[in-house]
Amino acid sequence: MNYEDRFQNVSVLGAAGKMGSGILLLTAMEMANLKLKPENKSKSFIINAIDISDQALAGLMPYLKAQVTKAAEKTTVMLRQVYADREDLIENTDIINQYVFDVLSLVCPTTCMETAYSSTLIFEAIKEDPDLKVKVLSQIDTHNPHAPWYFTNTSSIPIHVLNNNADLKGRILGVHFYNPPAVQKLVEVIQAENTQPEIVDFALAYIKKLRKRAVPSQDVAGFIGNGHFMRDALHGIQEAQRLSQQMPLVEAIYIMNRVSQDFLVRPMGIFQLIDYVGIDVCSYIMSVMNPYLPEEDLNSPVLDEMIAQGVLGGQHPSGAQKDGFLKYEQGRPAAVYDTEKKTYVPIKSFQERCDAFLGELPESALPWKAVNFNRNRSALLEKYFNELKQMDTMGAELAKAYHARSYAIGKKMVADKVANSDEDVNTVLLTGFYHAYGPINDYLK
Repeated sequence: MNYEDRFQNVSVLGAAGKMGSGILLLTAMEMANLKLKPENKSKSFIINAIDISDQALAGLMPYLKAQVTKAAEKTTVMLRQVYADREDLIENTDIINQYVFDVLSLVCPTTCMETAYSSTLIFEAIKEDPDLKVKVLSQIDTHNPHAPWYFTNTSSIPIHVLNNNADLKGRILGVHFYNPPAVQKLVEVIQAENTQPEIVDFALAYIKKLRKRAVPSQDVAGFIGNGHFMRDALHGIQEAQRLSQQMPLVEAIYIMNRVSQDFLVRPMGIFQLIDYVGIDVCSYIMSVMNPYLPEEDLNSPVLDEMIAQGVLGGQHPSGAQKDGFLKYEQGRPAAVYDTEKKTYVPIKSFQERCDAFLGELPESALPWKAVNFNRNRSALLEKYFNELKQMDTMGAELAKAYHARSYAIGKKMVADKVANSDEDVNTVLLTGFYHAYGPINDYLK
């Protein structure tokens, strides 16, 4: 079965979710592009958008239409060539509308999982629950006579666990897109011990067609991305707990959030990132990883307390940030949640005191955006960290300790063979987390 034939009947499980909808969008456009080739016009292509919620599926099609329209508007020159034989398509709007129609006509929304029984390629993007994933994949594989290939979007569960427990005989591959899939360029690729080589070759060709960057990770719980992020987050939380012995925890959270953003030149502070992913999601990922990492304890009582009080973070359907550790006003942190008082404390009530505690940033400091998109980024970072290295303010000391911990996490992942190289660790953090520099560097040596 060649590349095109593998795409003739595809299913996406969890298609109306945040990750599933993005994977569905990308795959439907790739399938439409294949269908529009002259040699494939006689072939049928279908992608089943499977989800448990009718309501969620009802919102899926408008999302797909809006996103495909945007993509078509950016590629009208190419689409004119694709539709060169269509004399009825004259204006750009005609071409755009036709492409949107061609993509959406491949998509079949359904709550019936049995539709996956006919697919030869299945993307799995359901809840990050090992037992649920095994149950669903096993059920499909038992009833599907085509020996389908499975691409799982798990960000933490070892692929061999899913492969062995669902008895998939090596027909599964970790294909971990980053959020949101339509925008993020990174895809982690994780093989089980007996994943069939042709599945890997197919996946790499597919990822290349999507113009994304594939980075291999070894089959260790959390892989590279969450392996680094969860430990990095725990460091920020634990440092805030340590500081709370001399100040209120809300102030310590503000301080560590600012250290991890402003002093480490990151796109957002660590508590903002936890909020973005979801406090409950982070806690759950740690609980999934923990059984496979007996030498560590990936657990945070602080996260548990927030969850117990119903403060979860995450995003609204519109994409707006929900309140978590931080309360957001116009997209910016405005307050910090106090678990004792069960209310948010305005940042402005303690900001001046905390900023004085941290001290000034190095003279050459610039916001992340000004650094990340600068052609002289490396030179700017080298100058900045040279200045930071010479400082002994509390902010500088906390930043240097945080940087050292991030570096150590990255190096251990290479030593433990989770990542093949320093470069792979850095690529994941640069591309998947939008950091201005990778954690493995010589800036503070």
